[in-house]
Amino acid sequence: MLPRVVILRNPAKPDAEAKMASLVEAMAGRADVIACRLVGDAARCAELAPDRFIVLGGDGSILAAARGLGSLQRPIIGVNFGKLGYLAEFSFEELLAHLEQALADPAMITRRMMIEGSVSREGRELRRGLAVNDFVLNAGPPYRMIELALLVDGIQLSTISGDGLVLATPNGSTAHNLAVGGPILQSTVRAIAVSPIAAHSLTHRPLVVDGDSTVEVAALRVNEGSSVVVDGQVTWPIGPGDRLTVGRFPNDFLLVHNPTRPFWYPLTTKLKWGM
Repeated sequence: MLPRVVILRNPAKPDAEAKMASLVEAMAGRADVIACRLVGDAARCAELAPDRFIVLGGDGSILAAARGLGSLQRPIIGVNFGKLGYLAEFSFEELLAHLEQALADPAMITRRMMIEGSVSREGRELRRGLAVNDFVLNAGPPYRMIELALLVDGIQLSTISGDGLVLATPNGSTAHNLAVGGPILQSTVRAIAVSPIAAHSLTHRPLVVDGDSTVEVAALRVNEGSSVVVDGQVTWPIGPGDRLTVGRFPNDFLLVHNPTRPFWYPLTTKLKWGM
């Protein structure tokens, strides 16, 4: 039986539509292409239970697709039409060269934890969603310093004054977390990185907690424009007294690894770590 494949493309990438047509033609007799849709249609396509999703876009397209799949995660092959291509490990030519292996070899699939977050007010949940990379609580306009209480597994660790806080998965540790001086974590470990943004203290440093921990952030004092940003793509407003609660999502994000590249290739080559 041929592997069942759904191809998703980013409509903002002008070359992706033509490449999608070329890919469908190249996969004739090698895979059963059951749908060709836009990245935003990932949730509906998940119900088709394909063996693989192929995402033509960039890292942002992959993040959006994985969140859309929710609890119906399937392995994603990322084909880079963006700039960095940290998660989108394949070029179009590399995918064609390794197509059969990418579609069928379970050893090429890496499992990466996702986190689920919610914002509540006086015990009532206002919003809930998933993140592949991170939940970032930003000070926002008028950009005055905000004050946040940090709790891990119900124990209050500290009150942080500054510009906000990043709660990142290992996969997301090389995104916003890295930019604010947080730790780089191997993408397949189970942990949550907690990194203050411009903390007004010499004692606040990034923290790594167990992946099964529950991290809560209480908004003691925030600005009118303060918000929680999910994977850099979805924004939730947050007000005084609101609480952000983050914990591990039971299903993993499944990413197909390019067999021609060492596991640390994105870090050493794309981000030039240690160079």
